[in-house]
Amino acid sequence: MARKKTKPFFENIEVTDAGAKGKSIAKAPDGKVIFIKNAVPGDVVDVQTTKKRTSYYEGDAKNIIKASEKRVTAKCEHFGTCGGCKWQEMGYEHQLFYKQQEVTNNLTRIGKIELPEVTPIFGSEKQYYYRNKMEFSFSDSRWLSLEEIKSDAEITERNALGFHIPGMWDKILDLNNCHLQAEPSNSIRLSVKDFAIKNNLSFFNARNQEGLLRTLMLRTTSTGEVMVLVQFYKEDVTKRELLLNHIKDTFPEVTSLQYVINSKGNDTIYDQEVICFSGKDHIEEEMEGLRFKINAKSFYQTNSDQAYELYKITRDFAGLTGEELVYDLYTGTGTIAQFVSRQAKKVIGVESVPEAIEDAKLNAQNNHIENTEFYVGDMKKVFTAGFVDQHGIPDVIITDPPRDGMHKDVVEQLMNIKAKKIVYVSCNSATQARDLALLDSLYRVTKTQAVDMFPQTHHVENVVLLELK
Repeated sequence: MARKKTKPFFENIEVTDAGAKGKSIAKAPDGKVIFIKNAVPGDVVDVQTTKKRTSYYEGDAKNIIKASEKRVTAKCEHFGTCGGCKWQEMGYEHQLFYKQQEVTNNLTRIGKIELPEVTPIFGSEKQYYYRNKMEFSFSDSRWLSLEEIKSDAEITERNALGFHIPGMWDKILDLNNCHLQAEPSNSIRLSVKDFAIKNNLSFFNARNQEGLLRTLMLRTTSTGEVMVLVQFYKEDVTKRELLLNHIKDTFPEVTSLQYVINSKGNDTIYDQEVICFSGKDHIEEEMEGLRFKINAKSFYQTNSDQAYELYKITRDFAGLTGEELVYDLYTGTGTIAQFVSRQAKKVIGVESVPEAIEDAKLNAQNNHIENTEFYVGDMKKVFTAGFVDQHGIPDVIITDPPRDGMHKDVVEQLMNIKAKKIVYVSCNSATQARDLALLDSLYRVTKTQAVDMFPQTHHVENVVLLELK
């Protein structure tokens, strides 16, 4: 029987840089790159490799021989297991440095773009408790720590309400305290879990597809409204009403209490009926006097404060005078479209999700905005020469695509239109750089601004202004 090969273990490895997806970078003794979890640039560590490829290794930092000056103590007790905030052990000023570096490197190396002077990244005033939306999963077989597994003590409580362990779809880490969403988030989650256990409400088992309680979603707004949505696997009127009445009576600050009965194989609610149990069927966010209705299925930027800064930068880059026709591609619920509408002659938004466009139209109506129009459909099929002939050649195009960037047909259409300005908002500077390279023959990048929407993580947004050459 063939012996299993042992994976290399490297000692005294100096971590030199931060890489993609929250991993750090070092060189192995044989010259190959190592992508390391749980390390900070400047650390000297021992590394247990987990993967070996032709040109690189992946590994975990096992011992910190010398701690980096960039290293800080993680605030969260769940850090290292949860996987949600991979950079908590790095000082915030250094997080910003590496996010800025990633954006600049992607634009110059992937896009081969000649950049103007790079404006420093716009950091977040709140480094914790900045999220307005959190989703937690119930499980009847919570993740056990190594200490618990090794212990002789009997484990009697296996129910959990928390996050998926990275890479494990059926394992849930039970959370005591999460630092991402402000109160009443932690209080509601802990109260729901305790009440469910005391009243024998069964927690979901993803492998066996059984149990009553599936997920808990909490949404908050800067106006003080709170939405709670409980997802049940099956209908049990008595138990459902017992839990929902507990939430209603214990947390009067909840303005929208809703539920879903979802017996399908996955947790997504976008094809499910959302039922309002008490309060309104939505919450509202406010920005510069504009109000945006957010329902359980709505997309809205998860960091409200930084979303406002991102939209202000986008509007500033567009340089509107009140005379422009603006196209807002991938408009979502029309937030950016409405935000810039006061400075534009007309704004036309396009989005593929029908519910989002309905929200956009309703929000515009409620905000008494009369110079916006919204259209629904697959971007590459809607955004055609015929569409432009019908609605006019835009002076400015704002585009905020998903992580995959823009479809090549959409980029080709941008090249055909030749708008004077394109403002490209991106949550993935690598795909943004790819698209900018395609536009480079006609457009030059005149401004670029990174914005940190997600402190303690490696994620970063970037806004670029393109002007016709």
